[in-house]
Amino acid sequence: MSVEHKEVGPNRYRESFGRYFEDFEVGHIYEHRPGRTIGETDNTWFTLLTMNQHPLHFDAAYARHSEFGQRLVNSCLTLSLVAGMTVSDVSQKAIANLGWTDIKMPAPVFVGDTLYAESEVLEKRPSRSRPTQGIVRVATTGRKADGTVVMTFERTILVPTRGHAVDDRADY
Repeated sequence: MSVEHKEVGPNRYRESFGRYFEDFEVGHIYEHRPGRTIGETDNTWFTLLTMNQHPLHFDAAYARHSEFGQRLVNSCLTLSLVAGMTVSDVSQKAIANLGWTDIKMPAPVFVGDTLYAESEVLEKRPSRSRPTQGIVRVATTGRKADGTVVMTFERTILVPTRGHAVDDRADY
């Protein structure tokens, strides 16, 4: 389970999300919920905030003449949303992201699409240099509500063992 409620005082509990190193099992698949429907404002603001000036993301007249016939959602927004969906389950307790590989975008995403994500644990091993931490590698897939795969990537994270996360501290 990725949500715990820890007693921090008499009749006082604190929720704690994420997994410790021991909670990951190779081959397990975690379905991340809720999904996220992408709005026009999401796409426009993200595109402009990140200084991406490609008109395919925010100029409807330009996009109508493209092979897609409509504005595309910025692929970096798609990556951010899909990765963000995984945090409470995969990396809420992580110490660091160690790397991202094989980011692929096999299908376009449009305003109004609803995305869902899932992650499969590919491997895990104790850290050789940090005895209270381990390394976990997951493959994440982002899909539209109709099942179309829109993004895949692998991510490697450094995760604490049970009792060694920041939210395990009494003074947190």
